[in-house]
Amino acid sequence: MAKVRTKDLLEKFNFELVSGEDGIHRPIITSDLSRPGLELAGFFDYYPAERVQLLGMTEMSFFGKLHPEEQTSRMERLCHDTTPAIILSRGQEVPESLMEASERNAVPVMRSKMTTTRLSSRLTNYLESMLAPTTAVHGVLVDIYGVGVLITGQSGVGKSETALELVKRGHRLVADDCVEIRQEDEDVLVGSAPELIEHLLEIRGLGIINVMTLFGTGAIRGHKRITLNIHLEVWDPKSSTIA
Repeated sequence: MAKVRTKDLLEKFNFELVSGEDGIHRPIITSDLSRPGLELAGFFDYYPAERVQLLGMTEMSFFGKLHPEEQTSRMERLCHDTTPAIILSRGQEVPESLMEASERNAVPVMRSKMTTTRLSSRLTNYLESMLAPTTAVHGVLVDIYGVGVLITGQSGVGKSETALELVKRGHRLVADDCVEIRQEDEDVLVGSAPELIEHLLEIRGLGIINVMTLFGTGAIRGHKRITLNIHLEVWDPKSSTIA
């Protein structure tokens, strides 16, 4: 299932949908954006059609100098079957040739009042966050003095009990039992709780408690960068040595 679709961008950034409404459920598979200047000049050999296409003042100024037949041809090729969206910045007027091509190929054309640089930055940050590689691990994530600590270990070793004691001492719970981890950068892992078990802590013999209800909003966090991993093991006197 696609993590992000064109409809999500439309709602997240409050874009104006100009044409191509039939394609708003297209999947977005990459956080990279494309500013198709070379394509508008007629060079489509390496056209990254799978990316969101961003048209700024530079691209549209050049486009306006083309012959009407060239304009129609370029916009037809720009609206590829795999193109998730074409976005115009600065509230620019959408050319008739683009609207016609987008309707024929069901490629959504949207418009934003933001500057091209700001729009590009915000789109990239959002898509990188949403499309980051993710996994889920069995454990507990807590914020201890501002440090994200992932506590792992086999079932029944005391992970949740440890988290409860830490929360009672003023630290903050991020996730219990299942921690969803996403890689936001080469060396940055951020953990959060699945929506279904957010704020909940399961204590063996006690049941499930809502940490926010018992300790207040200061006792929980929505997400936290993971800095340290502590693995708990069952105490085994035979394998232990005393210095």
